[in-house]
Amino acid sequence: MPTSDFRTLIEIIGPRDRGPDSVISDAGQRIALRDLGEKTNLSGPVTNLRGRSVLLATTDQLPTVLALAHLDGVVRRVTICPPDVSVPHLRDASADAEVDCIVTDGLRDIPDLGGAVAVVRCGMQLEHEVEPAAELVETEWLLFTSGTTGRPKLVQHSLMTLTGAVADGVGAGEAPPVWSTFYDVRRYGGLQVLLRALAGTGSMVLSDTAEGVSAFLRRVGEAGVTHISGTPSHWRRALMSGHAGSMSPRYVRLSGEAADQAILDALQAAFPEAEVAHAFASTEAGVAFDVRDGKAGFPASLLSSAGRVSLAVEGGTLRIRSPRTAARYVGAEAPALPGRDGFIDTGDVVEKRGDRYIFVGRRHDIINVGGLKVHPERVEAVINRHPAVSVSRVSARANPITGAIVVADVVLGPREDDAVRAKAELLALCQNELARHEVPASFRVVRSLPVAPSGKLLRQHA
Repeated sequence: MPTSDFRTLIEIIGPRDRGPDSVISDAGQRIALRDLGEKTNLSGPVTNLRGRSVLLATTDQLPTVLALAHLDGVVRRVTICPPDVSVPHLRDASADAEVDCIVTDGLRDIPDLGGAVAVVRCGMQLEHEVEPAAELVETEWLLFTSGTTGRPKLVQHSLMTLTGAVADGVGAGEAPPVWSTFYDVRRYGGLQVLLRALAGTGSMVLSDTAEGVSAFLRRVGEAGVTHISGTPSHWRRALMSGHAGSMSPRYVRLSGEAADQAILDALQAAFPEAEVAHAFASTEAGVAFDVRDGKAGFPASLLSSAGRVSLAVEGGTLRIRSPRTAARYVGAEAPALPGRDGFIDTGDVVEKRGDRYIFVGRRHDIINVGGLKVHPERVEAVINRHPAVSVSRVSARANPITGAIVVADVVLGPREDDAVRAKAELLALCQNELARHEVPASFRVVRSLPVAPSGKLLRQHA
């Protein structure tokens, strides 16, 4: 049964008096949000999909958003598929989600799920009249985790848990904001930004996987984007592109990875008129908090605050209990969610320094150097403070004596032309700031570092 305050996505979008300039757009299309209540991009009557479990798999983000507006409240379950999920994983997820209908633009490589599975086409435009559903249901929203360490999991949310963090005052009381994000909106981070835009009175500018960083930044600037988010890796690439000055946002947000002091300072310098914030969120736990004081980490006082979200540190890792938490993992062999006492163990390791907790790495990324632990992000935070460095990645290299040693790949800024001097200075900096076993045995200068489709730095695991 739907909860008492249940609302569908189309109800959240309306009934505000949206003007023609309130739009959702990508690199090639602009759709007025006020038109979503009257037309759909689905090829058949939405009412024919009542009670189905739908796999929503398209090449571009825009048709996904348009279809979601009319699937929510009608279908029993919708699985939102990002573009990088492999066909074998897609087949497994479809079985776990009991998919009996695929909504697609026909351009994705979709596995054959059997003749009993219906196929509905969706397009880039609103072409068909909406047939209002006589009875609404509370649709389950299934999202993929990033899957950086193996097969991605499916996590069940509701529209209520997904919109639980939207009413935090960001964008309120201002002229209608124009939102954008480097994230794909088919993942949790991007979906959060999308829902903010749809629940408000402003517009949304979508990214495009076929578009380079510089072109995206220019398009964002031309659209007058005021609020924009991405991972620290996204933002480092933006600053390195030389085109960050194409836009003048009022609000810049980082999430998805630990934001070290270097990237926070760099963004504040690049956008002196903007509020720079960093948030902690995960697909399972939802949005836990955001920090707007310009400092890395988060105040220790958040652990004792009496808000709707409860935080705890146990065994060195951050744990979260929240009404924004997902209901469960989906699948017969899926682990329980949430965990003990309603808390979710995020796997993010934190250290208390004074009155603040600092993120030092992910539990599964720890490097073991002769029995001593090294957190790559802790070392990277030191390296990234050097003015010659744009971004770094610390990883392990096998060693016959200690089992592993620490090595660092470094991308230098465009104004640094003396790699030998930079590496010598980085070694001295690390020797001064880090324990002996944490100091990289070598620094390799590279032109770029790979970033996963989720926007996170792609790490090498020994």
